[in-house]
Amino acid sequence: MPNRPVRFFHRGRIVEVADAAPTRTVLEWLREDAHCTGTKEGCNEGDCGACTTVIGELAAAGDAQAIGGLRLQTVNACIQFLPTLDGKALFTVEDLRAIRATATPKAASTTASRPEAAARGPQAGASLHPVQQAMVECHGSQCGFCTPGFVMSLWSTYEAHQACGTRPTRQQLADELSGNLCRCTGYRPILDAGQRMFELPAAQLDTAPVVAALQAMRNDAALVYETPAGRLESPRSVDELAAARMARPEATLLAGSTDIGLWVTKMFRELPALIHIGAVDELKRIEQRDGTLRIGAGASLEAAFRALHAHWPSLEDVWLRFASVPIRNAGTMGGNVANGSPIGDSAPVLMALDATLELRRGERVRTMPLTEFYVDYMKNRLEPGEFVQALRVPLDGAAQVRAYKISKRFDCDISAVCAGLALQLDGERVAAARFAFGGMAATVRRAAGAEAAVVGRPWDEATLASAQRALAEDYRPLTDMRASAGYRTQVAQNLLRRFWLETRPADPLRASELSVWSAMPHAPRAMSALSDGGPR
Repeated sequence: MPNRPVRFFHRGRIVEVADAAPTRTVLEWLREDAHCTGTKEGCNEGDCGACTTVIGELAAAGDAQAIGGLRLQTVNACIQFLPTLDGKALFTVEDLRAIRATATPKAASTTASRPEAAARGPQAGASLHPVQQAMVECHGSQCGFCTPGFVMSLWSTYEAHQACGTRPTRQQLADELSGNLCRCTGYRPILDAGQRMFELPAAQLDTAPVVAALQAMRNDAALVYETPAGRLESPRSVDELAAARMARPEATLLAGSTDIGLWVTKMFRELPALIHIGAVDELKRIEQRDGTLRIGAGASLEAAFRALHAHWPSLEDVWLRFASVPIRNAGTMGGNVANGSPIGDSAPVLMALDATLELRRGERVRTMPLTEFYVDYMKNRLEPGEFVQALRVPLDGAAQVRAYKISKRFDCDISAVCAGLALQLDGERVAAARFAFGGMAATVRRAAGAEAAVVGRPWDEATLASAQRALAEDYRPLTDMRASAGYRTQVAQNLLRRFWLETRPADPLRASELSVWSAMPHAPRAMSALSDGGPR
């Protein structure tokens, strides 16, 4: 395929880039080339949210989250490589004034709840978008460095809720802002602004010109982008991907770049050959087949966890605590599994669910239990030219499933220990058990001794004690900056006890006793007010 420029929609027109390195980040391009400096550089690793932008893509037919034919999602510009924008739309804080200027004025829904704001009215900042105006009125900014990132996260939420006529709860707003770090203002006035923005005259994005531009770019050939700094190709079908992978087994497979991006921004690694899977729509499909939930390896973490949550609602907390909304929008569950980090939060959950992998090499497809995939630290059983094509999760519905994440910070943090636990009871006896832990060894793996200690025995406190003792022999965790070895062992044993308390045949804990969120006035956390769970 011939080399061609990267083409994407930005600031009302299609932009072409032909000379940037394939690993040049969207943030670098925005600030240094496009001179759109509203987007800030903070941590440069996708953690603080100062660089939050919104990516627009054409929505698939029947997409419940479509907004005028578009799917809008927040991402961290600091770790997204510029060529991955090909065929998409990029929105930054600079776009909001234009959206406000072209919006059809509408009456505010109510200002009675804030008489002081109503007295001032929006006229003082009439050129500001309602999201920005609300931040001004609610004093949501002090130093202002993080503010554009907060504004873009709030704008994404604003567009989604305006499109379907709903309002997020305060807790849902907090979840949407989980990837935005404020160091000085405090989150209370920012959440106030998140509620206030819906009370101001509406200003919604006119999606028609964006959709027209994206549809025009669909006629472009598949991207092959090569400069003296390296090469990136972006096949559009699984067959094309398999052929490219066989031809260049040494190339780095790139999905959401939520890990690979840090190889460049933090480790300064050179990646001369990249194969981007983000344009392969087949890999993004999630569907039920033959009693299994099949999750394409290119499906986002957000979409994959939403699908799992639909079958196992008990996974909600681990879903919402997996990184942040922008990371879950960009990263893929297939990539998280293939990467094989011992502190990756997908693998313990999937092992507890007895997941298997579809592995593709050329025309050959083979399956492998996830429990057999990892060999050692960051090593797996993939052969040269092979890649993860999909994840399969059986939908037997019989097991009780829980997942717990322990970290120093509640939102947007790396696990010290992550547990995925599943149990099937026959009366009061354990018929089957799958206990998987991350952060306890060089790889995520199941606790064979603890499982053996419970199978066939009554699920009572004596059996629990046996499993806890066996668990101490299943792993030899390390001490590092996140936790000591002793702490990890004790926490893992305590999580087994919590699991027992929740699933014991006699007097299991009620749902209202299981989570801090059940006691909060703004629960539930999930965006159930929006169809299909809403954007996260």
